This record gives sequence, C-alpha cells and structure tokens, in this order.
Amino acid sequence: MDDQILEWYGKLPARRVDLVGDYAGQELFIVEGDGLLLRCFGDPKIDFTDGFQLLHAVYAVERFLQGLLQRKCVFHLVFFEIHKELCIPRATPPASRNKYLLARAIIIRHLEVHLHASHPTVKVYTFNSVHHSAFQEYLQASGAYFIMTHDGANPSPPNQDPQLKRQKLDSDSIESEELRRRVMFRATIFAVIDQGYNIALIDGLEWMDTKILTTVVEGIRKSDASITIDETAYVSRFDNSKIGSDLQLDISEDSAQSVLEEVSKLGTHSERLVLTLVALKAMEKQPVMDDQLIKTMLIQTLLIIHTSLSSRRLELPAIDRNKRRKLDEFLAIFVHTSARILQQGFWNDLCTKTSLECDINDMIDGRLFVTVWSELENGSALDMFSSGLQTQLQGLLDIARPMSKTPKQSALVKSVSKLSSAAESSPAETDQMTIMPFSHFVFDKHLQTISITVQPSKNISGRSAKVFQEVSHWHNAKRRLDPRAAHVLSDRDKMRAMRRNQFFMAEMASYAASLTGVTGKILEPELITVSDEKPANELVERTNENNDTAKQRKGQASKGASNAKAIIAANVAAKGGGVADKAMAAWKTVRANFDAERSLQSRYRKTKAYLRDLPSDKRAIVQAEVEYYIICTLLKMYRILSKQTDGTNQHQTNGVTALIFSTVRGLPMAKGLTKAIVSQVKSIMQALKLPNVEFPGVETEGKLSFEPDLRLSEIQPVATSYREFQLLHCGPYMDRNLDSMPDPRVKSFNPDGWQRKVLDELDADRSIFVVAPTSAGKTFISFYAMEKILRRNDDSILVYVAPTKALVNQIGAEIQARFKKAYRHAGRSVWAIHTRDYRINNPSGCQILVTVPHILQIMLLSPSNAKSWSRKVRCIIFDEIHSIGQAEDGVVWEQLLLLAPCPIIALSATVGNPEQFNSWLTSTQRSSGNDVTMITHQHRYSDLRKFVYEPPRQFSFTGLPEPSFGTLGLDGLDGLAFVHPVASLVNKSRGIPQDLSLEARDCLTLWKCMCRLQTKAFPVDKTLDPDTLPQVLRKADIIEWEKQLKALLRSWMIQEESPFDKVVEELGKPMHDTGRPEHYMSRPEEISVATEAVTLEESDLYRTTLPLLCKLQERDALPAILFNYDRGKCERICQTIMKQLQDAETNMKETSPSWKSKIRGYELYLANKSKQNPKKMAVPKKKGKANDEEGTSKADKMQDAASEEANPYANFNPDAPVEGFHFANIAKAEAAELAAIHKELKWRGLEPWLMDSLTRGIGVHHAGMNRKYRQAVEMLFRKGFLRVVIATGTLALGINMPCATVIFSGDSVFLTALNFRQAAGRAGRRGFDLLGNVVFQNLATAKVCRLLSSRLPDMNGHFPVTTTLILRLFSLLHESGNTKYAVDAINSLLSQPRLYLDGPAFKDQVLHHLRFSIEYLRRHDLLSAEGVPLNFAGLTSHLYYTENSSFALNALLKEGYFHELCSEIDTAESRVLRNLMIVMAHLFGRRPCRHSDREYIENIVKRSPSIVFLPKLPASAARILQEHNNQTLQIFTTYVRTFVDQHIDQPDNKLPLTGISVGGSNNVNNDTEAYMPTSLQPLPPTLIRSPFVALSGHSDTFTSISDLCRTVRSGVFLEENVIPHLDIYPHETSTPLNAYLFDFYMHGDIEALEAANGVRKSD
Repeated sequence: MDDQILEWYGKLPARRVDLVGDYAGQELFIVEGDGLLLRCFGDPKIDFTDGFQLLHAVYAVERFLQGLLQRKCVFHLVFFEIHKELCIPRATPPASRNKYLLARAIIIRHLEVHLHASHPTVKVYTFNSVHHSAFQEYLQASGAYFIMTHDGANPSPPNQDPQLKRQKLDSDSIESEELRRRVMFRATIFAVIDQGYNIALIDGLEWMDTKILTTVVEGIRKSDASITIDETAYVSRFDNSKIGSDLQLDISEDSAQSVLEEVSKLGTHSERLVLTLVALKAMEKQPVMDDQLIKTMLIQTLLIIHTSLSSRRLELPAIDRNKRRKLDEFLAIFVHTSARILQQGFWNDLCTKTSLECDINDMIDGRLFVTVWSELENGSALDMFSSGLQTQLQGLLDIARPMSKTPKQSALVKSVSKLSSAAESSPAETDQMTIMPFSHFVFDKHLQTISITVQPSKNISGRSAKVFQEVSHWHNAKRRLDPRAAHVLSDRDKMRAMRRNQFFMAEMASYAASLTGVTGKILEPELITVSDEKPANELVERTNENNDTAKQRKGQASKGASNAKAIIAANVAAKGGGVADKAMAAWKTVRANFDAERSLQSRYRKTKAYLRDLPSDKRAIVQAEVEYYIICTLLKMYRILSKQTDGTNQHQTNGVTALIFSTVRGLPMAKGLTKAIVSQVKSIMQALKLPNVEFPGVETEGKLSFEPDLRLSEIQPVATSYREFQLLHCGPYMDRNLDSMPDPRVKSFNPDGWQRKVLDELDADRSIFVVAPTSAGKTFISFYAMEKILRRNDDSILVYVAPTKALVNQIGAEIQARFKKAYRHAGRSVWAIHTRDYRINNPSGCQILVTVPHILQIMLLSPSNAKSWSRKVRCIIFDEIHSIGQAEDGVVWEQLLLLAPCPIIALSATVGNPEQFNSWLTSTQRSSGNDVTMITHQHRYSDLRKFVYEPPRQFSFTGLPEPSFGTLGLDGLDGLAFVHPVASLVNKSRGIPQDLSLEARDCLTLWKCMCRLQTKAFPVDKTLDPDTLPQVLRKADIIEWEKQLKALLRSWMIQEESPFDKVVEELGKPMHDTGRPEHYMSRPEEISVATEAVTLEESDLYRTTLPLLCKLQERDALPAILFNYDRGKCERICQTIMKQLQDAETNMKETSPSWKSKIRGYELYLANKSKQNPKKMAVPKKKGKANDEEGTSKADKMQDAASEEANPYANFNPDAPVEGFHFANIAKAEAAELAAIHKELKWRGLEPWLMDSLTRGIGVHHAGMNRKYRQAVEMLFRKGFLRVVIATGTLALGINMPCATVIFSGDSVFLTALNFRQAAGRAGRRGFDLLGNVVFQNLATAKVCRLLSSRLPDMNGHFPVTTTLILRLFSLLHESGNTKYAVDAINSLLSQPRLYLDGPAFKDQVLHHLRFSIEYLRRHDLLSAEGVPLNFAGLTSHLYYTENSSFALNALLKEGYFHELCSEIDTAESRVLRNLMIVMAHLFGRRPCRHSDREYIENIVKRSPSIVFLPKLPASAARILQEHNNQTLQIFTTYVRTFVDQHIDQPDNKLPLTGISVGGSNNVNNDTEAYMPTSLQPLPPTLIRSPFVALSGHSDTFTSISDLCRTVRSGVFLEENVIPHLDIYPHETSTPLNAYLFDFYMHGDIEALEAANGVRKSD
C-alpha cells in the first residue's frame, strides 16, 4: 500500500502560486496542525535537544500564523490525534521525542484558550482522524476551500543531511521512519483530494511581502478507488520507544484538585504552576526523583514567571555526562507526565471551572533548568529572590514534597542582587559597521532623520571606479541614444524599415477591421483637429482692428452657412414625396420576398436585418410598418407553437411571446406610427393578456401596405399574470435605461449618470478610479480621454497601460480605427505601441502610447526622456488596475502609481476593497497635486445565467443540431441544471457578495421561496409582493426590488433560527438533483447515418465537450469560449473535438446514401464540364488580344458564368468540412481572406491540426501560441467565423472577445473568484446578446458555489523601494542633469504612502532601508559618494526584473569570475560552457525542488536523462557569492541595529499572534519580582534578534540573510526578498535547485523535463 500511495502522489500535478492573490483570496482554508508543527519544529534554531526551549517553539508557530493573518488569510486550525507523532522532526533522538509531544499539547491548549480573544475568526479544532465523522461534518459545514498540510518530504536526502552526519544517526532507520511519515501525510492528502479538495503544501512555503508562494497540488476526486487507507496501521508502525511510555504514574483528578487548592492558598492562579506541581506529585515514586531536581524545577518556574524575557539568554554549562544523563531522564519523565496530564479529560474542565490563567506556553525553559541545577550542584548561592517571594517558594516546595523536612529558610534564598547593567542592556556584539559617506541634495532631505556613523571617505574595495554612462541601447549596441551620434541607415535599411512598418500597419488595419461597434460596422477614423478654443489663462487681448476683422469674417461665414442650409432644406422638401414613395415601393417588393419565405424564423431574421441596414432617411418612413410586420410574424409563430399540446416547445413559446412583448414595448419610439398600427397592436396585447403599452401623440392616419393575418380569436393568452410573465421570461428584454440622458460629448449613445460623472471629472482634469463590471461601458472613458489629448495640442501625451501584450495590440488597433490627425512635422503619429517584443510607430513621437507597465517604467526612468518626453505626459490610463496585486509584476504597477507625474485614470471590474484602495490612491495623488474621484457602478448591461453540465452516459454524434428560435438561456436542456445565485450561499460566513446579482426571474423565484418558508418570527413583508411593481417593468425596477430582497435575505442569514438554510437548500435542488442523461443523439432526424453510441465517463473532460457544444447549438448559444487554465489541456480539448467531428464526418460519408448520391452528381458534373469544354479544361488560358478574339464573346462568358453559378455543384468542394460537422459560420469570412491567413500561418510553421481546426470554426488561444495565429483567432472570432475558442486566462483580461456562452472547462488552481469574474464577463455581448450563459463543466458543485459566492480579493501592495529602483533613480538624476522632472519623481516616490506599509513608523523603516540600500550600492562599486552610477550599474539596472539575481551577476563580474572562466574557452570549450550554464542556472530562473524522496530519486530521477538536482556552484563562484552575501548581511544587520537604536524603546516580550506578554519586568522596586541571579551568568540580551529566539542561545550574530529576516525582533520590517542576495546551496539553504535549465541545455528533451523536473510543457 505504501508504494500505491507514493506512486499516486508522485503523479499529481502541482503548481507554484501566490496563495493569496492567485488562489485563496479571502476564502476560508484549513491549516492541518501537525504539518504546521513539523514545519515550525523543523527550524534548526529551536533548541529541543540540549535544552527544551518551549517558548521559542510557541513563538515560531505564532509567527507563522501571524504571517498568514497579516496577509489577510482566513483559516482554521485542525489537529488530528492520530497524527501527533508526525510533528516530530527528522533525526530526533529518542530522549527528545516526548518534548515535541508535550509542545504539541501545550500549543493546542494555548491556541484554544487565547486565540479567540485576539483573533476570533481563527478557530482551533481537534479530531481523531481525517476519516472521523465529526471531521466530515465540520468539513461540510465550514465550506473550506482547501487544506494546507505537509507532504512529509524533506528538501535533502538523509545521506546529504548535515544534521544527521553531526549526530551520527543511522540513516537507514531514519529513512524508514521518514517513509512512514510520508505515507501517513500522503494518505491524508489522498483522503482529502478524494473529497474534492486541493492541497497547499506548507513545506516550501515562502513569504514575499504581501504574497505567500507555495505549491498547490491538484487532484481529481475518486482518482483511484483501488487505494484504501488504514491510518491505524501506519500509526502502529511509528517508533514508540519513548522514555516514559511504560511508567506507572499517579495521575488522577483528585490529586490535581488537591494541588490546585494548595496553590490557591498561595494567592496564585497559574496553570503553569499547577501543572508543574501535579506532574511532580505524579512522579513521586520514580527512582530518578530527588529534592534537588524538585527544587530546580520550581526555581526555574519562578524565574520564568518573574524575570524578563531578555534576561533569560543563557549558555549551557558543561556537565558531567552521567549527571547530564540523569537530568535528561528526569526531564523526559517530567515531559511525558505533563503531556499525559494535559491529555486527561478532566484537565480542561478543571482549569475552566477554577479560572486558572493559561500560561503553560512558557512552562519549561530547558537551558534555565540545566543552568539552575548546575549551580545548585556546585553549591553556589542563588541570590535571586526578593523577600516577598521567599514564602511562595517555600510553599511550593511544601506542596511538592509534603513528607520532606525542608527548613523554612532555605540556604538558596539570599539578598537581592540586581542583574548587572552590562548584562541587562549591552548588546551581544558591539562591532557595529561604519557607513560609507554619501551625500546628494535630493536624497539628503529625506534621510536627515537617520543618524549613522560615517567613516572617512575612501575607496574600500581598492578598485578603480568608472562612471557609468549609457550611450547605446543595451539590447543593441548599434542604436545610439544620443541622436547626434545615431547610426545613419543606408537606403536599403531604410527601405526594409519602411516595409516592416508597412507590414505592421497593414496587420493592425486588418486587426482593427474586426473591432466593430454595436451595429456591426467598422469604425471610421475621425479626423481630429486641435481645438481653436484656448484655456482662460492662454487668452490674449486683441486690438480693436483685429476684433473688427474677426467679426467681419465670422459674419461672412455665417451667411454662407445659412444659404447652404436653405438650399438643402428646399431640395429635401421638393424630393420628400418621391423618397417616401420609393421607400414604400422598395419595402413592398422586399416584403413580397419575405412572404414567400416558408421558414418564419428565417423571415423574422431577414426582416430584422433589412430594417437594421436601411439608411436613416428610409428607415424614418417605413420603420413602424416593418416592426409591425415583425410582430405579425412572431404572432404567427406563437399561434403555431401554442397549438402544440405536448409541452415540448414551451420554452420556445414563452421566448416568442417575450419577443412580441419586447418588440411592442419598443414600438412607440419607431418613426412613422399610424393609428391603424397602434389599434391592431393594442388588440394583440389584449388577446395575449399582456399589459398595454402607451403610444402618446399618434395622430397620423394611414393604411398598411399589407393585410396582416392576425386571427386573434385563435390566440391563447399567457398562462400567468402579466407581471409574473415579464419577470419569468422578459427580464433580458427589459428597458435597461439607468438615468440615461443625451450628452453632447457622446454621440453614439445616451450615457448613464455614472458615465456622465466620469466625463465631468475628465473635463476637470482630475484623476478618477472607476470600478464597473464588464460590459457596463468603461471602454468609452479611455477613448474620450484620448480625444481630449489629441484636441488639446500636438505635444501632449497620453499613456495607456495594459497588463498584457494582447490587450495592447487590441487598444492600438482600436485607436487606429477611431482617430486620425494631420501633423505639421514629420515623425509624429497619433499612436504607437511599445512592448519588449516590438514597436509600431515611434513611441516618443506619438500622442497616445499603448504599452505594458515595464516599458512605461523604463521610459519614465529614462534619463534621455527626463527633459522632453516625460514632461509632456498629461494622463496615464491604468486598465485592469487590479493587476497591482499580482505576485510578479504588481510592484511595477505600484511604482508607476507613485511615479505618475500627471492625473491618472484607473479602471477595473474586479476590486475587492475599492474604498481602501481609493483612500491610498487619493493620498498618493494628492501629494502630486491631483484629486481623485472614485466612481462605481455595480450593474452589468446583460445578465449572466449559470448552469452546471452533466454529460450523458452515452452519446451519438450525427451532426450538429439545428438551433431553436426565440429561446434565451439553456433552461430545459437535458444535462444542464440552472444555478440560482442564492443557492451558492452555502457558507454564511462569506456573507452576500456585493456583485452577486439577481435577474428578474431570480428575484421572483427567491420571493416565492421565502414566502413558502417564512415563519412568524421571520415574515416576508407584503411590500415585496411583485404586484406592487409597475405594469411594464424596467431594469431599474428589478434592481430596486432585488435590493430589498437581498436586505431581507441578509437579515435572515445572520440569524441561526431563520429559514435561510432552507431557502438555500430549496433553491439549490435543481443544481444538486439533476442526474446524467442516459443517451443523447445530436440529430435524431439523421436516422440514415449509422452511428454507434459512445460511452462517456463523467470525468472525461475531453470527450464530453462536444455533447455540451451540441447542446449550446440547440439553443443558438454559440459562439462560446471554453476556459481552461492549462495550455496543454486547451490543445487536447481542441484535438479531441476535431477528431470526433472528423470521425463522424467520415462515418457519414461512408454510410449516408444522400452523400453518396451527391458525390455521384458532382462526378457527373465534372465529367459533363470536361466534355463541354475539353480544351478549356486541359489548356490554361493565355493572355493577349488574339486569344480573346478566338474565344467566346463577352456575352457568352457572362452566360456561362451565370449558368455556372446556378449549378449546385459549382462551388461544391467534397474535401471541405461538411455542414453539420463544423462550427464555422462560412458566411462571415471571405474565402480569399481565409486563404491568406492559412498561407501566412503555414509560412510561419504552424502545426497543420491548428489550421484544420480553424476551417471547422474552432480556435485555441493561449500565450504559448504564435502571435499571428492568436490574432487570427481573435479576428475570426469577432467576425463570427469561429464559434468555438478554447483559451486560458489570456482572453479574460480585457480582450474584446464577446461571446454568447462562457464554459469553465475543468477545475484549476487558477480558477479563482477573480479569474472567474474576469472570464465570465466575456459572456453576454452588448449589442448581440440579451443574456449571457455561464456553464460549469467537470467542476465540483462546492467549487461552483464558492466561485459564485466568494468575495473578490483585496488589492494588496508590495515593498516598492527596491535596490534596483534606487540605482535607476540615481541614473535618472545623474544622466539627466538633475532635471526638475527627475527631482520631482524621486520626491514623489519617497514622500508618498505605501499601499502595503503605511504610517510614520513604516515610513521611517522605508527610509532606513533606502539608506542601507545606498550603502550596499556603495560597497559593491555601483554608486559613488555623490550618487553617480559606476561600473556595471547599467547592466544591473536593466536586469531589474531579475532582482536579486542581477546583483549576484554583478558580484561575479566585479570579481572577474567570468573572465577567468572563459579564458579557457578555446582549450576546454565543453567544460567551460557546462560550468557557465551551471552558474547561470543558479542565478536566473531559480526553482526549488519540490521534494527529494528516495523513491522519487530511484523511480524518476535515475531513469531520466535529467539530473533534476542542480549541481553545486563551482567553488570559486560559490566563494564570491558567499562573500557577497556576508557583506550584504553585515550591511543590513547594521541597518536593523541603527533602526532599533533610534526608533524602538519597547521590550520585545509579546507573542506575535496572541499578543500575550511573557516574563516579568525586572523592576527593582517591586517586591514580587525576581532577577536572573548573577551567578547564573546570563548572556547580554540581544538587540536585533528576537529574545524569543535568543532563548535557544542565539546572539546577534547571524549566519545568513534568511536567518536575520526570520528571527529579527518585532517592530522591524525586514523583507527577505528585497535584500540583494541569493541563498547558495548547500551553504545557506538545504533546498536544492531544480536543474531544468541545465538539463535542457544538456539534452533538450521536453518530455524528460516534464516527467522528471516537473516543468509543464505549457510553462
């Protein structure tokens, strides 16, 4: 069974993610307690061997949990009793095992008692096992997202563990126990995954400012039913040879009660004292017990209580081995006894009943115990107790040894001797590093509060320094930055550059053509001219003569305009009658064709298209009659459908009725209304028993040009009340006008109130922060701002920042389609695109720059731009501003917001904490002189309806089904269950998200359900009755009703006795009770096609996709985007669909008589054509006049062409996909366009199956695809040719790819609340779809509910002042000559608040960090004393995105390592390149190995060409980097010491999570305080390191940057990831690096990288 578990676990996919931003957000998850303890107890700094530093262990656990809470995690702690042995770290000696078990018991009790007061949301639970029914109930009730636990793996194999080598332990026995631990943890992981939960690994977890990087292991429920777990069997295999396991101890409730009563008499209520005494009493009969050990234990307990924490740093005394063995035996028995007592059921009750203070977190200090015993053993006097404590000590001794004849005044008690001042206040180390001199007028004013000792100016390194000056582009040495020294292009190069630019422009023009507006027409570029109006401050006085001349010209212009208007009006009046007659005649002709159309659906669509495409003058004449004709067509459909009594078309009948009502509701706004039309429409509404629509002011008489076939007597009225009918079926058709009004600034539509407010703020040049859902109308904001900039002048610049290159391309294309402008000077353009990969137009010569964050940061910090380009930036648009929370690039977004020299526009649809973010944004902008206005809008234009898909058990594909007409949504389809939004609220702790919206029918369903389940205590107010709503409902009415229903539901939600749970249960029945359909045939009418039914597995994501797409086709719910966050799965889904289509098509061709008949006809057509014109078939036509004369005449050619077109086989291609076996809409794209796309993609080497999929209307879209192919997919999808696209999240981030349906195809760790909302927002195309569908395929119901009900994650910041940023700021200052822009940028960055760290205290820390980062740059020869960049500063700056690797590279370059290495390239090329690759793999692309289990090495690594574990650095490179790290450590140790000296005066004696103070105050005037006896020789307290960590004997000497950051005292913010260093394996980290880069260099086998290195192909 061990092998099965380990093999199963080894196959699980895993991803490294940011637990907060990328995965969990603010979702509740479970931290498995023993995995947590194993991680914390595994810290080698904790002394559990020589001493027993319990408080240090408690501190480590609390610090970890505080780290989670600090990053806004929501979690519970769960311990399993069956797992208690798992918390014991590797290589623990038998004598110490019980220490960990006692620490476990104490930590559980400590957290259970104290966590509620400090953090009431963090619950602590204890269960027997993961299979226990109580845990299963808790799991269901809690709604936890995932479980964080350990997988039992160790970063290094036992034979490479230095700790094992030091202790000389048997590696085989250790590995045997390690195997059992791995199996136990992974058995738990199996049980959890089998219930549908993912696992986040606590081992390997890293902190990075607001991020938590860890590995998430994905699993599939019921993945391997053959594996059965018997946890008890594994527990029994653990080593139980613990000291004390066979002891006979006197542990009883009576004994404990007796001790408690005696202790109470002493006036104390300490659980620590009571537990100590109860344990000593229980041990009375043990041979090891003696008076001195009892005295020692009680003395150390009193010292713990009454001495300060900082005084307890002790060095272990040297003790004889035999005596030490006795001490260890006593401690082992005492620890075992104490743990046994805590496990007794009576203990908690006893402590609660008597209100004992739970202070057992600091029950034992092993070093103090040993030191006290040593002093007593040596006969030394302990001058520790004040007179006030002598009685208490004696009383405790009496309780512990009631039969002893202990004298009342012990020789141990003497006068008080205060701890020497040196021991109390002196730091452990006084060799503080002096600081190199530095001064710069810009930085000095920010650093003036920092007091440091500066050494005399000198060059420490002894190397000469060269001032860095960037004269060429760092990617291309031929590109000079100085325009005077620019490289002159040859004529040939100029021609190439021109052709390249023409190619890009042609590509963008084609791309822009696919970006259409709501009417389906290509946007015509608008010619922009600079406005003649001047701002008030630019007006100049004119002379009277000039004024008179201006007035004269104005009068002449006005007169000419008036004459032109008069002539136009006269022509219109003269021709008006003729136009009307022609329009009506044309309508009659077209209508006759429509009447001949047998399909009513086709008639409806053609009439709608006809009306849509009419010119405005003709539409004004015939619009009313055409719309009435449409109503009559729909009425005829309704009459036919309503006669069918079998109920199979009920959805379609209701849909057609809703269409009738919607068309009638819009009729009053139609032009050309007559009384006849109004009268007949009213009759229709009365027959249907739908509410009448007002037709105000219709006085026009007129006859219809056709006789409508109404037959109103045959019309069946709707079955429900008209209000209920509207709520159930007309929600998507309701008037969505939300305080919309005409505005002269917007020509294409009437903006809503919130949109007009946005325009007002933009006109006032204020910054705005807009939060509005997808499709709400944010796009026009950007283009309005762009137009303002273009009209202002020819010099102002607007920058549009997008998070992805795909969005950059789209925005650039849209700008090209919208705007054009003539410039007076060459080299200027309206827009430009600038990314790392390419540029279109000149970025510094455009007015609208579209770029990504990194490029804008480079441009703003570029010295060459400081005097020109940067000063012209007037506005920056940050689209998808929530990207600031990303782990990778979020810090760049934050730096840009701090550096912005102008007003900003921040846009997002998904912000979890808009108020908090706006507050920070307001403060940052205010410091730059700009005001910020936050504008929010919560309502989508089109609603989203959600469904869960259950695939059929058997599927027969005989072609795509015909789409139905008039139906919206997917209700009523087998296998698709509707998800009511309220049914997702299974976890009441989340509350109701602000963006959980209800459409009209959801509100009705909720109201009915609440009415049925209401009670006397929880009634439903009658004001919520839908009868109180207006007769004709509008979207605004539904929004108000929804608000009231939610308020009532929210009040029920917080009351346990309310019927809320029943409401959720009842509304969720459709989602939970839907079973799998037995069989689905896509086209039942194709009975002539012999197709065998295929059995489908429910979990088969790939083969169940085509049945789902067929269902969507039935409801005309295509186009669709399928989101799967794995690139490989996206491609495999496409390949599977393609194979299913091709196989079915082949089967149809082989078995269908109609197809065979068609082929025979086509062959006959080819034969006849060949006979009729054999020469034409055989000889190609020649050019020239003679040939024309000998050939047929022009008339004959036209006749031949006409007859050719009339032939049904003329355009028939037997090799093309057959109708019904492809998803392409061939009418939406020209054949020539498709041929050109195929040709170009083939030239680019695209795989044939991808091009074949395009011909069948299917595309794949992810970042790994060819850019041209992705653009082709986007364009063809927007045109409507492609109707199915399978994509990762690349399409979710702002890309204009609207669709009718979004499918979430399979689960992923990246399918989070944020990504769900981004992707789902693609559904419901404004202008195309009245309703969007969201379908969940192959997702657990719990995950669906979580996605719908989860709150969006908060936007958290970063530590923005990185060392590379500081270096780049100095380059900006120096090379720009300290320009005003550069100075302002630095002042802005250093004076503004941080999103992550705010407040005066944190500002001081940031400034200290700044000063010591400058010190780092000084000491590594990158910066002079005056702030001038030196040596490799340019290279290091340009590699800012690889920080901290860039600094390690600089260290190697500075020391000449690469020069020395490459000196042998000619003689030992292979060795040199191999070592070079090893070094570079250590520096860049660092990925820690997930685990190094023995079975993994044996089964995977040794069978692979990959070595997997990156070899150690060459000795010389390792030495250089270690020296670099040591110097960096010294710098930042001094930074902490300086900051503590100047800003911290409070003792560090509070636990980080619970906030409990530890120890006494050392107040000499307090008679109840004790002091550490000077005879015990306490070590000086630490100043930098936490005194909790110092308990284990550690000083202020640190071994690594990690050691410094992880053990620094409280009150000091120290981010490990922003300190320039790299941990070197194995010297500074025990975790080896993944050798994937080196392995790829050595063998180039991608399959091996995926199998052994764990690197996915898609990555």
